[in-house]
Amino acid sequence: MTVKLGFVVAEFNRDITYMMEIEGREHAEFLGAEVTETIYVPGAYDMPLAIKKMLQTEDVDAVVTIGCVIEGATQHDEIVVQHAARKIIDLSLEFGKPVALGISGPGMTRLEATERIDYAKRAVESAIKMVQRLQ
Repeated sequence: MTVKLGFVVAEFNRDITYMMEIEGREHAEFLGAEVTETIYVPGAYDMPLAIKKMLQTEDVDAVVTIGCVIEGATQHDEIVVQHAARKIIDLSLEFGKPVALGISGPGMTRLEATERIDYAKRAVESAIKMVQRLQ
């Protein structure tokens, strides 16, 4: 059975999330999974609604989130990631489908974010493993 993945990709810091998305797609294909749906959202904080929409469809076995939250002058980055991650967990439990956290940050510089582009590959791997292990 081919694992069907949905991608929710943040447009904020798009130069980095674009590279994450490409790596994630390539890794999904390498592992024999199919990305059946992609929704682009303004930022990581905006992901939960798109995730919920995807989880309601039969065409998605798991959702992979792809985002990058870079440290600013305030604690905004911590708040964004903390609340997004909490809601992502809640949605996974509510719908009984894996939602993998491919959001890098908080507390990183742009250079550190670039070094963490492979978080998308890890999230894809996690989503596929969870689908297979929960069957």
